Amino acid sequence: MNGIPTGPSDLPPVLPPQPAPADPVNRRRWWIHLVLITTYILAVGIIGKVRGETHGPALSHTPRGLLIVSGVELAIFGLVFGLAILVSRASRDDLWLHWRGGFWPVPLGIGYSIAIRLMIFTVVIAVSLGLLATQMMTPQTLREFFYDNRPTVEAIVDVSAMRQDPVYFWLVLTVVSFGVAGLREELWRSAFLGGLRKLWPQYFGTRTGQVIAVLIASMIFGFAHLRMGLLAAVMAGLIGLGLGLVMVWHRSIWPAVVAHGMFDATSLAGLPWLAERLHGFQINGP
Repeated sequence: MNGIPTGPSDLPPVLPPQPAPADPVNRRRWWIHLVLITTYILAVGIIGKVRGETHGPALSHTPRGLLIVSGVELAIFGLVFGLAILVSRASRDDLWLHWRGGFWPVPLGIGYSIAIRLMIFTVVIAVSLGLLATQMMTPQTLREFFYDNRPTVEAIVDVSAMRQDPVYFWLVLTVVSFGVAGLREELWRSAFLGGLRKLWPQYFGTRTGQVIAVLIASMIFGFAHLRMGLLAAVMAGLIGLGLGLVMVWHRSIWPAVVAHGMFDATSLAGLPWLAERLHGFQINGP
């Protein structure tokens, strides 16, 4: 009456809240982001390979030198990473930087490090048995292959210094394993995966697509470890695959950071003992 609503039926319909429009992706910015991140890891692989052929361990022979070189490497990565993030304006969600689950990322990371080690062991055993079963290699040639292509960890750290200097030993297990390796390399992986998702959401936005992105990242990650030998590069690719899947599953880098650090620390901790065991080792037997 007189245009005044007299009951519920006369009221205008209530519209449901509309979602805020998604911010358009600036493809040029994200292309620069992806190029910077990818160029960085490829340059690390190339420079490390060339340097490993003419110099000693990349992380020096002394605790002071190790801290200096580690600081320089982290600073260089921080510069590239920071520039990429500044250009793309990536958010914490884009990079999966949120810490989720309270204290759980720590025990989860430890468990994942064990699972990844078991995965690599299983793959190595399966491939070895396949080569022996098909007679592509004999036990002797297989043994020689693994010996000749064993990871040259001495290209990264001084195993002798780890055995003789406890300060150097613990810096390798902490600063190198969890900082230079764990945090830096998982930040790189999250930035690379984030770039793929932003540029090609139709391919890498789904769970299956993210697994494919992890496979691509693991191949590039393996290339960056060629300085340690072909077998080490393949193993690094497998480790990167496992860590990438952990990151995708949890939508967070932190379980992968802990897993990476624990994997490297426990592997490097056994080097002094292994060096003593292999001292004077010959292919035909001890």
